[in-house]
Formats: sequence, structure tokens, C-alpha cells
Amino acid sequence: MILVTRINKVSQFYINEDMIEIIEEIPDTIITLNTGKKIAVMESAIEIVEKIRNEKIRIKLATEF
Repeated sequence: MILVTRINKVSQFYINEDMIEIIEEIPDTIITLNTGKKIAVMESAIEIVEKIRNEKIRIKLATEF
């Protein structure tokens, strides 16, 4: 799960990165889940991709031991 910030810059929440289908910047960053739900977040697409990458690495390292 990755932490993202709603576009209002106040509330944060965790999202299951495996549920993300599309990340768009139009100009706000919009995450589309595989359910069709769209969520506007403050982070850029690059930041979200980096968070997903780091989470995948963390999970891989945790399962190697």
C-alpha cells in the first residue's frame, strides 16, 4: 500500500498499488483504479510510480528472508 494525499492537501490515505490501472496528469494527477473509480491526488505521476517501485522492492526484500 502506498500513501497519497488528496488534492485538498489535507487528508491522506493508503491505496493498494495493485489496484491502479492508469495514472494521468491532466493537469491534476488522477489515479484510475481497476474498478473504474477515479481519485485526484496531489503527488505527481512520477512520485506515485516511485512509491510503487519502492513498495515492490520492500515486499520483495521482506519475502526473501
